[in-house]
Amino acid sequence: MDFSLLLVIAVAVTGLIWLLDLVWWRPRRQAVTAAAETGTTEGVDLSARELSRKDPWPVDYAKSFFPVLLVVLVLRSFVVEPFQIPSGSMRPTLEVGDFILVNKFTYGLRLPVANTKILDLNEPERGDVMVFRYPQDPAVNFIKRVVALPGDTLRYVDKQLYVNGEPVPKTLLDDAPDSAPGELLFSEQLGEHQHQIYNNPRDRGPLVHDVVVPEGMYFAMGDNRDHSNDSRYWGFIPEANIVGKAFAVWMHWDGGLPSFSSVRTIP
Repeated sequence: MDFSLLLVIAVAVTGLIWLLDLVWWRPRRQAVTAAAETGTTEGVDLSARELSRKDPWPVDYAKSFFPVLLVVLVLRSFVVEPFQIPSGSMRPTLEVGDFILVNKFTYGLRLPVANTKILDLNEPERGDVMVFRYPQDPAVNFIKRVVALPGDTLRYVDKQLYVNGEPVPKTLLDDAPDSAPGELLFSEQLGEHQHQIYNNPRDRGPLVHDVVVPEGMYFAMGDNRDHSNDSRYWGFIPEANIVGKAFAVWMHWDGGLPSFSSVRTIP
């Protein structure tokens, strides 16, 4: 089950219990206590006297957890949400085991679970690293780099990306990087974002010929160009599937001790 849905349910249940206690159960307990103290017992169930001395355990737990759960829900839904990178499709920008932070309000505020936008702010830009719900399975979150916006014409031929007929500038940095044997390491300038990508000269990969991005859609690719399941394979990203903009790596954990030495912003 989706964690956001579980969190919403937990907030709703604990909040409801607390509300019922405020408007119904607590006044009854107070009436029992007052009757016991004054000796006015007519119409009062004194068998509940012991319960009136303290909150029942469901109420006690609800009062303890509701504020914490509510703060987590608000922060996670409208401010920032953490994710872990599960694959190498965004190498060398993001490594497997990186823990990233995603800005949830850059592209507008959305309701949790329903993902309905309630406030328009900014739109994704070319070069943004974006988290979104996988169009073929919305329960799964993907992270890729936005390479084309609505209305753009895109071509990807011979490892070269073209947007609106113009080649995206890239410069060879290393033809034999130690971190990725067999790959070529390039620096690419996409919009205002300068970042690094891998290309495999022996892998022809899928080609894209003059595809026009429809309105309300985006085209995204992984920085590990020949090892990425992205829009070249399954198509466009609907605006409704956007989760947020990835902006920082705050921890790396690959099964050993967590490392904070790789803390950095995401280009």
